[in-house]
Amino acid sequence: MPIWKRNLIVCWFGTFVTSIGMSQIAPVLPLYIKHLGIENAGQIAQLSGLTFGITFIMSAIFSPIWGQAADRFGRKPMLLRASFGMAIIIGCMGFTHNVYELIALRTLQGVVTGFATACTALIATQADKSHAGWALGTLSTGGITGSLLGPLVGGFIAEHFGLQNIFFITGGLLFVAFILTALFVKEDFKRADTKVMKTKEVWQALPNKSFIITMFITFFMITLALYSVEPIITVYIQQLSSGTSHIALLSGLAFSASGLASIIAAPRLGKLSDKIGAQRVIFVALIVAGIVFIPQAFVKSPWELIALRFVLGLAVAGLNPSVNILIKKLTPSEYTGRVFGITNSASYLGVFTGSILGGQIASSLGISYVFFITSALLLANAIWVYFKVYKKLNAREVRINQTLKEQK
Repeated sequence: MPIWKRNLIVCWFGTFVTSIGMSQIAPVLPLYIKHLGIENAGQIAQLSGLTFGITFIMSAIFSPIWGQAADRFGRKPMLLRASFGMAIIIGCMGFTHNVYELIALRTLQGVVTGFATACTALIATQADKSHAGWALGTLSTGGITGSLLGPLVGGFIAEHFGLQNIFFITGGLLFVAFILTALFVKEDFKRADTKVMKTKEVWQALPNKSFIITMFITFFMITLALYSVEPIITVYIQQLSSGTSHIALLSGLAFSASGLASIIAAPRLGKLSDKIGAQRVIFVALIVAGIVFIPQAFVKSPWELIALRFVLGLAVAGLNPSVNILIKKLTPSEYTGRVFGITNSASYLGVFTGSILGGQIASSLGISYVFFITSALLLANAIWVYFKVYKKLNAREVRINQTLKEQK
């Protein structure tokens, strides 16, 4: 087995587990805060939002910093740092005595993250050109699926094993990821230069800045779209259900359907990106995702919603690997860690913004408008991608093909 394939297996598991670690606390956070001594319902809601969101805000800030460290010291050291740090921090959450200790640990969790950034940079630089799309597509399923299944996993562990064991079990899985990384991930890292450039200098040295900005916005929109329904999905399921006692289960299925679809479709769409061009997959996937959001506002049963969420996952699965492929192609290898760090910051910001935006839209305008507005944002992003990326890269391909024909 090629080294990059073995690394991909370990990185997928680590990315999956770290993504679960980021999101598994969401459904049980109010219960745990109450367990820590907060009784007032309004205060519980306020502290739940702060405790959940602080991790993603800190991750957005520190992801480019760890990306720079990956370019300087190598990707494997960053994998070891992130997996070990998160294992210890999440495990310690089970021992907290008050909510302020929990907030502090969630803040530290956001600081030490960077596993996904280092994995993406490692696989992008190791995989050969003909397999890069498939490899990055496969890797992306770990992060997407972990994020979407995390709340379901957290709820299951809490119900069957107790609140505190969520943190102990997740911390244990992260420690397994640390051991596997230490034993099996191989990297022959050679820094391209001895001088460590500042972020401003890196930005000035990057070609195709408009492409990078467009990919940043696209990453942001992908995660915003996925998480915009998180605050309202349980309430929506309750409205769609009549007399059922399985609201929590149906809500978990509706939220996790996109993750299952991503597991199935992402490697295949990544391989398709290698064949027809990542810009084409991104453009079509954004349009399909934008359109699929609209009928979700008109469904009559939870199962119709689950089916449409599954179709949404099939479309979204093509976005992450294709964006990463374009970043790899358009970024010099010595800067990939930092650029992937920046784009991963966009993803973290999308999680936080999507959760806040969805709740605010639902409370102000109604649940159906969450789907309409999210659809409009994705379709607007598709139009921008068409003019900023799709047309330009297609024109470049035509020029390259014409030059090759003339040389022959």
